[in-house]
Amino acid sequence: MNTDLKGKVAVVTGASRGAGKGIAVALGAHGATVYVTGRSLKEGDAALPGTIAGTADAVTKAGGTGIAVAVDHAKDADVQALFERVKTEQGRLDILVNNATFLHDRLIDKGGFWTKPLELVDILDVGLRSAYVASWYAAPLMVEQKNGLIAFTSSFGASCYMHGPAYGAQKTGVDKFAKDMGVDFKPHNVAAVSIWMGMLRTDRTKRVMDSEPDKYAGFWEIAETPEFTGHLLAALYNDPARAEKSGQVHIGAELAETYGLSDEGRQPPSHRPMLGAPTPPHPAIVE
Repeated sequence: MNTDLKGKVAVVTGASRGAGKGIAVALGAHGATVYVTGRSLKEGDAALPGTIAGTADAVTKAGGTGIAVAVDHAKDADVQALFERVKTEQGRLDILVNNATFLHDRLIDKGGFWTKPLELVDILDVGLRSAYVASWYAAPLMVEQKNGLIAFTSSFGASCYMHGPAYGAQKTGVDKFAKDMGVDFKPHNVAAVSIWMGMLRTDRTKRVMDSEPDKYAGFWEIAETPEFTGHLLAALYNDPARAEKSGQVHIGAELAETYGLSDEGRQPPSHRPMLGAPTPPHPAIVE
């Protein structure tokens, strides 16, 4: 499977740490120029380690070209400026990974949604709306060049109950973005997909697991690396049948089997039997 991204330009949002950082570094390992966005300019700006400059440096060290851009995805003007910069500096955009989101520290608390801070709903601003805005600015670049891939990072929380209704609505929402954008992009050789990631080996996940080691025993061993999804997207971008996968929601672990990819020598499990499956888009189109 061809995964070469030399000469290609990608934007990965929310890439200071976690999934976004891993995806950006993986795309860099395949040779891409990667613009990494986020708000963390120096260590200490967030409760977890990681900065956009650190990610950009890791992208370059992996074999690509990392470019850090400070973007608050709650501000449309910041997003507009990002894509104007990409157009000016590169003249093209091949991959957009919508990963920026808002995760409240009390997201995984037990109890009804009304017992948790109202601010949890901010995931619908930075996480759902922000992904639409970034896609809106990216789309003209891709349509003009008749090529591109927009991906949304999602999870099984779009199917099962996971962390409450705000989280679930955001994941369901980006899945629908992929389905409907796939329809709009069909004449332009641009693909839109949503990827259900499994549990990830991130600092946030480790903090949670360390707080309740007995509850999460064995989970770290089956968790996906943050880079895993990036390698999948490199393969998907180069897939001659990419158009057939557009407008769909894919379980990352299953897509990896299709492409014959492993995650550091392991085959991450699909959680379909336990957590559910993506809902396929209905073929009806009402304009």
